Amino acid sequence: MATSDKTIRWRITAGLALPLMALISRITVRGSENIPATGGFILAPCHFSAIDPVVMGIGLWKAGRTPRFMAKESLFRIPVLGSILRGLGQIPVDRAGQQRALGPMKAARSLAETGGGIIIYPEGSLTRDPDLWPMRGKTGAVRMALDAGIPLIPAAHWGTADLMPRYSGKIKLFPPTPITVLIGKPIDLSAFSGTTLDQKKLTQATEILMTAIAELQGQLRGATPPAKRWDPVEHNQTTTGKFK
Repeated sequence: MATSDKTIRWRITAGLALPLMALISRITVRGSENIPATGGFILAPCHFSAIDPVVMGIGLWKAGRTPRFMAKESLFRIPVLGSILRGLGQIPVDRAGQQRALGPMKAARSLAETGGGIIIYPEGSLTRDPDLWPMRGKTGAVRMALDAGIPLIPAAHWGTADLMPRYSGKIKLFPPTPITVLIGKPIDLSAFSGTTLDQKKLTQATEILMTAIAELQGQLRGATPPAKRWDPVEHNQTTTGKFK
């Protein structure tokens, strides 16, 4: 019954979001066949605009699966907002205290057990790359996929920065902005399965993921991604939040 209720809530949400986005954008989704019809999975896209989650949520919805994200556990304690997040099946993660490291792992196991999918941005923030290519990734998405034994699927999109430039807070309303979402094939992580996952291996697996995301974005842009991923630390930039 609970699953049915969440499906109804998502249909209502989609019924509101899709017409609104259709007024200001034209979203095309390619590679939907790479999203499994059933079972748990992680979708890992690029990230360079605040509107990205809405676009990727619509892309996953059009692929026939319910979009979900991880959210700070504290948000679930806010009246009304917490009820909405729970009602839509979003996943709370404790990012502080002793449970910080366990939150993503618990979320991954929940996905494996319930057969759900989740969108995770492996960069952890909007890319710092001045040309909007994917920057250095964090290991959370790879760790979750390996821990739960579920597919890790790269994705990219192009056009969201035209709809809402990075950190501008302003949306271009007219004419509708063309946006293309490209979903790739699941990453082959077999070389890392069943082994002790130290930081070196997680970093190697994450680089494989980020390369796949960059290549998908390159297809959409008609350009070749840079050979070296942008590293905020090397450029004296913060790795989360806004930057100058």
